[in-house]
Amino acid sequence: MIVFELTMPNCGSWNGRWSQENKYHIVCKHQNRVPKELWNKDYYYNWDDGWTACVSLRQMPAADCKKLMRKSDGFLGYDWMIKSLIKDGYIHTME
Repeated sequence: MIVFELTMPNCGSWNGRWSQENKYHIVCKHQNRVPKELWNKDYYYNWDDGWTACVSLRQMPAADCKKLMRKSDGFLGYDWMIKSLIKDGYIHTME
């Protein structure tokens, strides 16, 4: 399995914090659906307002992925990042 984890390493908020930073934002996909050259790397997307998203892809056994998914609070509507990574190999807005 490939685990996609969302974090926000740069926050453009008034206090420099992300309200979701203490939660897990994880999606798991079967590794045959994710190009191998994407595995075990981090991908970034920058907005003009100072925010930066990081999507980390990690390969792991299905049992471990299942445990992580129990803790996940979802991908917060940023699933478009996963789609663009799988389709094109980098994060971009879907138009």
